[in-house]
Amino acid sequence: MTEQSKDTYFKIDPECHLIGDMEHLNYFPGVQMWWRAIDNIKRPLMTGAPLSMLAPYIEGMEERENAQKCNCRKHHLDNGQVWGRYRLPVARIHDGFHWLYDPLGNQWPDGQNRGDQPGTFMYQPNVSPIKHKGIQNTIKEMTYWVKEKGAKIFKFYPPEDTYMNDPEIWPFYEKAQKLGIVLDIHTGFCWVPPGKSKYALPVQLDDVARDFPELKINAFHMGYPYSDDLNMIAMQHPNVYICMSLLVPWAATAPRKFAKLLGEAMRWIGPDKITWGTDYAG
Repeated sequence: MTEQSKDTYFKIDPECHLIGDMEHLNYFPGVQMWWRAIDNIKRPLMTGAPLSMLAPYIEGMEERENAQKCNCRKHHLDNGQVWGRYRLPVARIHDGFHWLYDPLGNQWPDGQNRGDQPGTFMYQPNVSPIKHKGIQNTIKEMTYWVKEKGAKIFKFYPPEDTYMNDPEIWPFYEKAQKLGIVLDIHTGFCWVPPGKSKYALPVQLDDVARDFPELKINAFHMGYPYSDDLNMIAMQHPNVYICMSLLVPWAATAPRKFAKLLGEAMRWIGPDKITWGTDYAG
């Protein structure tokens, strides 16, 4: 990188899912259902990628990148490769399925201020399921992470819980707004069962954003395949942002499709409300 190309921006990946060792969880029916869908996700994301383009990346991948088990935390910290990234949920075993995106987990209490690389990792607790585990329990959990651990951003995954505009979770949104946190929300279809897609349709955010105008909402996956709906919602509500997470591969594998998605977002809401993210595991 040349001196002229450097910038002072603080880079953050708000959806850095790192799959840990799930072998001991594979007996859960929901986990088995989840794994069966993972290979299918590769098709829409990678179809259209020519081998000539993939080869340099595949050949340049380190052994650890192809391994199912990897001490990613140690590697990134030791090599100083991470500017900033939000750590997503640790273990959620609920109704027979388990979300294990991050082997670092909430058991790493010093992650926010590790002495050798302070600020490299930032907490992003998963508050899901909000309703199913109890609204007040979720509020207590969120308050703890804000007050005791300094968390500033949280994730809500509706497909495993309830509709985003379920009136019963209004007290949660009210507390989130009062705490001044950023709330990442999965929007669009559920890409992997047993989650339910009907809980994450972007139009539901209209009710949330209207009733909680000071709550910053970052809508993952551009609401796909309902991206137009999400653009309309974000256009109306200054507190709603959209995130390109998971769809970024289309910039290379389906450039015309990606250009349309990004172009429409630029038209409706402008570049200042479009955020980047990987959803790395996907």
